[in-house]
Amino acid sequence: MKCIYCGGEESKVLDSRNSDESNAIRRRRECLECGRRYTTYETIETTPILVVKNDGSRQSFDPLKIKNGIIKACEKRPVSINQIEEVVQAIEKQIQNKLTQEIKSSELGEMVMDALKGLDEVAYVRFASVYRQFKDIESFKKLLENM
Repeated sequence: MKCIYCGGEESKVLDSRNSDESNAIRRRRECLECGRRYTTYETIETTPILVVKNDGSRQSFDPLKIKNGIIKACEKRPVSINQIEEVVQAIEKQIQNKLTQEIKSSELGEMVMDALKGLDEVAYVRFASVYRQFKDIESFKKLLENM
């Protein structure tokens, strides 16, 4: 780690703390050449995940899109924002644990539906009705029967 003041390459770590909800480590350092102190942050480098849409196009994975969809499905339901954030984090972790750089949007939608099924059945049905794009009442009935 180079000193920001003198460019010296030797330093000692005085203090280390987690920051940003454990997404980064904050380190307080002291340069062994000039004696000045400075702060560095270490973050884990993640590879970007692409979502493969039904038409074959790709876009970067955005957990905010999942969160917004779940919020819409849970509107006027007794589901807290903390519960929604936990679901989004669990889905994001599940995707990262797959160790692949691409995921199909259909697989992602099924993950959300599985999470909503355990969280709130009405939210599950709402999300499923939009996600599955029901064309008639019969396909909607089939979903309800499978619950």
